[in-house]
Amino acid sequence: MFFKKGLLKNKNEKKTINSQDIDHLLTKAKKSSDFGQLSLTNQTGHFILSYYNTLIDREQFQCKVLYVFQDSSFDISQLKKIEDIRNTIPIEDILITDNTEVIESKFLKGYAILQMKENDHKCALINLSNEKVGLREQNSVENEFSVVGPQIGFVENVDINIHLLRQQINTPHLIIQDIHIGAMSHTKVIIAYIEGVTNEQHVQTMTQRLQNIDFDVVFDSSQLHQIITDNSLTPFPLLLSTERVDRAVWALINGQVAVFSNGSAYAITGPSTLLDFFISPEDYYLPWILASFFRLIRIFSVLFSIFATSIYIAVLTYHYEMIPKVLLGPLSFSRHNVPFTPVLEVLFLELTIELLREAGARLPTKVGQTLGIVGGIVIGQASVEAALTSNVLLIIVALSALASFTTPIYKMSNTIRFLRFPLIIFAAIWGGLGIVLGISFLIVHLTRLESLGTPYTVPLYPFRRKDLADSFIRSSYNVTSKRPSYLRPRSLWRYHPSDQIKKKNDFDD
Repeated sequence: MFFKKGLLKNKNEKKTINSQDIDHLLTKAKKSSDFGQLSLTNQTGHFILSYYNTLIDREQFQCKVLYVFQDSSFDISQLKKIEDIRNTIPIEDILITDNTEVIESKFLKGYAILQMKENDHKCALINLSNEKVGLREQNSVENEFSVVGPQIGFVENVDINIHLLRQQINTPHLIIQDIHIGAMSHTKVIIAYIEGVTNEQHVQTMTQRLQNIDFDVVFDSSQLHQIITDNSLTPFPLLLSTERVDRAVWALINGQVAVFSNGSAYAITGPSTLLDFFISPEDYYLPWILASFFRLIRIFSVLFSIFATSIYIAVLTYHYEMIPKVLLGPLSFSRHNVPFTPVLEVLFLELTIELLREAGARLPTKVGQTLGIVGGIVIGQASVEAALTSNVLLIIVALSALASFTTPIYKMSNTIRFLRFPLIIFAAIWGGLGIVLGISFLIVHLTRLESLGTPYTVPLYPFRRKDLADSFIRSSYNVTSKRPSYLRPRSLWRYHPSDQIKKKNDFDD
């Protein structure tokens, strides 16, 4: 066990890892499905080459290593010591060392380990890395864009996605397990987690659910998301789908499990909570005060988007006494020529907005943007002039639609769009009481949901006071040094708080 609870124990952890021999490093690496090991000669246990096939350049590996040893003119007896490898393999960057710390660092950067004998501690590190893998012009995020921070997204090749992960998480404790799903497609699905951090129960739950899938063809990870979810009778996404590398890395180091499907540019992470869907990666690249401010705006925007139109219906239909005298005149003047009831007026505008959204999403980017802007202005202005709707409602619906776009995760944004319609019906039938009933049903439904067996509304219910530091607000890094307790991580501490560093004075040296 290398990840221990407690800050003091965690400090001694690095010394323990660095003192381990190469055998333990390779034993740990063998737990990952992307680890490869072969003997370059016919002699068993001689000239053993170990590598991560998601980090190395296959072309260099075959042309400059395998071809040399498999050449009929090559005499293996010429290699008397490990240093002779430099004169044999046509690669400039070859390092000979027995330092376990250097071996581990280079191994996780795409170097291959070559041992003359199976248990040799002195080995040759051959640079077979390919830094360009996964970095293409089209490899940018589209649906989870942020102004600050990296813009690298996943691609449809699962091996490249693992390569991108290992570039960020340089540790042999990152375990990669692969399974094949689909009776016809045999799609390669990857389960990634950090051993010593992620709770084994989450890994077992995710693995068991994926192995129990009996499906013909798996096209995308979104299909897996729907099949393995804890409750299919809910509009809420119970696992978080992301196309961003940094968000997937953040989930892994927190103690979550990530799933990748070949042919899909999205990763699934879990267990997830309701508040995870309103957190943007940009929050961690800005000062914590600004990040907290923007996160609160995002949450209030979601609440406004859900309840604004239903409150408008309830007030104008049943609760006139709630309208201030100052607003009563403008509201009356705005609706005096409208022949429809408030609920029909709201449904007309809401459905119009949804039509514009769907049409804009299905058309090419430039045409879709033009349709959304021009169509919204033309239809809105024409509806007001034709007395089909009021100016006040048009503003409310426009702001409500705008507020729904602040949600960082597209699937949760769709859920918010859907929730408005049941609340509109409830408000039309029972007014304010209907909104209260809708909120009650929503709260009860949310508290009954689970993600991989973890409560969906944690840290609100069950209440976890310490986990609130990174929920509605993003606290300072000095406060959020621990992993979320509801994930039950094997290692509680993520990093050391910097209080002691700040207190240190340069003149004290």
